[in-house]
Amino acid sequence: MAKQKGIIKIKGTIGDMTFYKTQDGYIVKEKTSLEGSRIASDPAFQRTRENGSEFGRAGKAGKVLRNAIRNQLQNAKDNRVVSRLTTEMLKVIKADATSTRGLRNVIDGETEMLEGFEFNINAKLGTTVFAPYTVTINRVTGDLSVHIASFVPVNMIAAPSGTTHFKIICAGTEIDFENAVSTTDAKETGMLALDSADTAVIDLVNSVTANSTHPLFVMLGIQFYQDVNAVKYPLKNGAFNALAIIKIAGV
Repeated sequence: MAKQKGIIKIKGTIGDMTFYKTQDGYIVKEKTSLEGSRIASDPAFQRTRENGSEFGRAGKAGKVLRNAIRNQLQNAKDNRVVSRLTTEMLKVIKADATSTRGLRNVIDGETEMLEGFEFNINAKLGTTVFAPYTVTINRVTGDLSVHIASFVPVNMIAAPSGTTHFKIICAGTEIDFENAVSTTDAKETGMLALDSADTAVIDLVNSVTANSTHPLFVMLGIQFYQDVNAVKYPLKNGAFNALAIIKIAGV
């Protein structure tokens, strides 16, 4: 695959070359002579079919997770979160040491490998919130909790220029990847001033199904605002908001 250079940008197909636009610029690639029917049945492409099956499974699992936290994700994501999450889900699937190749799946893999995943690569939680926190997952009660001790915002929050206020958000999610369903509970703080005054202790408790037999996820994030005439506006349309998976209890 090659990139186009020059003044004239071409889109479409010319002969055996296809030109199209992506996030990385204008790309050109040669049309393949392989037919889909051959890939689907020829024994020579068995590995290709197996890889394709697992890649598709990773994409579907990533979509289930994204849909589970849609409300939180819409304000804290980059434009490549879909492909990045699919890549990480594929690693989870490949960690399945039980199923045969082509049939490996998320449930028999290692969902804990997703811990630390940042949904907005341009604003990472790990380089934005420095206040220490603890996470507790109680599978018996279904409570997924985050505790943050009192802290001084200007010292512990790396806020973008123009920020006057912020919110800490938290989501607890139970996901049944096999049936593509989820249960999510989300909590957030009130509007907090970015100043030198100590915050109150923050306890955010999310409740999902008690005694769940599915993987449990805890997400933590921060949203930034700017006060203009007593109205709090999302800063830069959420471009600097962070959201990450901070704890997972697999099955």
